[in-house]
Amino acid sequence: MIDLHVHTDISDNSLSIGEVIKQAKEKGITHLAITDHDTTKGLNDALCLGADLGVTIVPGIEISAYDYERNKRAHILGLYIEPGHSSLDRLCTPLIESRKQASYDMFLKILAAGYEITWEDVLKYAGGTGVYKQHLMHALLDKGYCEAIYDDLYKKLFHRGSSTHPRGAAFVPLEYIDAREAIQAVREAGGIPILAHPGQLGNFDAIDEWTEEGLGGIEVFHPSHNDTDRRQSLHYAQKHNLVITGGSDFHGFYSEKPVELGCPELGPECIKELSLSLKSPSIV
Repeated sequence: MIDLHVHTDISDNSLSIGEVIKQAKEKGITHLAITDHDTTKGLNDALCLGADLGVTIVPGIEISAYDYERNKRAHILGLYIEPGHSSLDRLCTPLIESRKQASYDMFLKILAAGYEITWEDVLKYAGGTGVYKQHLMHALLDKGYCEAIYDDLYKKLFHRGSSTHPRGAAFVPLEYIDAREAIQAVREAGGIPILAHPGQLGNFDAIDEWTEEGLGGIEVFHPSHNDTDRRQSLHYAQKHNLVITGGSDFHGFYSEKPVELGCPELGPECIKELSLSLKSPSIV
């Protein structure tokens, strides 16, 4: 089994790199892509641990990007990137720093709304790149303010706002990375840019354009995708000869819905296609 979209506590998974890889080994996963948000931190450790346990680690990243032409978020996976590459660090470091400040601002808004938690309560759950909303919710859960990470309180505090729902009381927006720049940075880092869960974020109408920018694949199989999303993703993959990928988007306890590691729909041919796309058979 293969899984090409997995997080660790370097970003917003409740489990460490070691715990995730050990679970993958137990589930018979042969190829596992570690794709933490906006960072390659921990990938070298993951590669070593994977080699020790017999799990081939695909070094990856998930870039929090934005389609500024269509005013939509977009997530760009980079698979087989070079850990620590300057193009990725230069692009993502400002976003990581901005997220750190935004998270603290959200914490202050939570306090102002009358919830009694401390920054130390939050930090004990945060990993290598700072605090995420899930860590704030975990601290609130510990204090009995909610019964789950993604219950009504999450929406009350962190909803992005829409025509039908007000913005959450603690939400602080971030300025994300331009999707075109994300695709280019992944290419510069030696990797393959993959459009993550386009059905979830409504990115199908950008695929024709982004393929010209160097997009190399589409995440067809994702827990958020329904049959229509999968068919539409396959249509664009076939139209542009893009690699078909998939993954669990595993976040451990912080998964919005129960999700297990592994993407049963993917076979070894996916790894071969990625290898051909990189023109390097050594990755298999």
